[in-house]
Amino acid sequence: MAPSESVGEELKSSSASKKTKLLSNDDTTVVTLTQEEQTKAVQSLCKLISYPTVSATSVSTGAYVECAKYLISELESISCLSNVHILEESPEHSPVVVACWEGTDPKLPIILLNSHYDVVPALEEDWTVDPFRGFVQDGKIYGRGAQDMKCVCVQYMEAIRVLARLSFQPQRSIYLSFVPDEEVGGGGMAALLESKLYQELPGIALALDEGLASETETYSVFYGERLPWWVGVEAHGNTGHGSRFIESTAVEQLIALANKALEFRKGQRDLLFGEGKHAGCAHGVAKKEEAG
Repeated sequence: MAPSESVGEELKSSSASKKTKLLSNDDTTVVTLTQEEQTKAVQSLCKLISYPTVSATSVSTGAYVECAKYLISELESISCLSNVHILEESPEHSPVVVACWEGTDPKLPIILLNSHYDVVPALEEDWTVDPFRGFVQDGKIYGRGAQDMKCVCVQYMEAIRVLARLSFQPQRSIYLSFVPDEEVGGGGMAALLESKLYQELPGIALALDEGLASETETYSVFYGERLPWWVGVEAHGNTGHGSRFIESTAVEQLIALANKALEFRKGQRDLLFGEGKHAGCAHGVAKKEEAG
């Protein structure tokens, strides 16, 4: 049975069937999602998972293109969205999909909701279900990309769909971007940043992207993320003919520095991959400890 055909029945008998509420700052209910809206969101995620958009192979298999077509069809079905299209600057066979929800004051810096639709490989021996099916069981959805990060692609679209039903319109324009190749290289985001569309924006007030997966229904909001740290090193030392075993050469000093860096790296790796840990959970624990 296809995922979309079984989702409705599954939701009725699982914890996912309870009503989902959107809350304001004072915890008053703004809107309650209907059963139909919940089912639609789950079906959409299962469908998105079914596209095997593995970064390393999707250009040759055409999975990126097919997934982008589906995203466009979903975006075009949301009444408040306009200018749904693929960027002309997109890399070949790697579409960057964008859409706009125009605000009451489009001159204000925008809100950017970015997500990526490519995924890392899924080795068959590591899975007990088809990773590209979207398997629903006990209120949970299993599949490659269910967390990283096709779930966020769907969350953006379905949240806006519900707000449109309420005739809500934001003050700032909200742009959605769905990029490929986040897992390798970042070519999709590079194309977005170099695009005419991006250059003509009135600025960005807030940009949201992916975060850490949550094992509960409570999600943490992170305002920062690790960044690359580039260091330029210049070493000076004695020179001479190699047969003389010159002491304190520049290369020796660089080797000593590299060894220190590797020692630090090993300590960080032990924190992340210690016994009983994996990268995702350790990263999450570290973030929570930093946040107090």
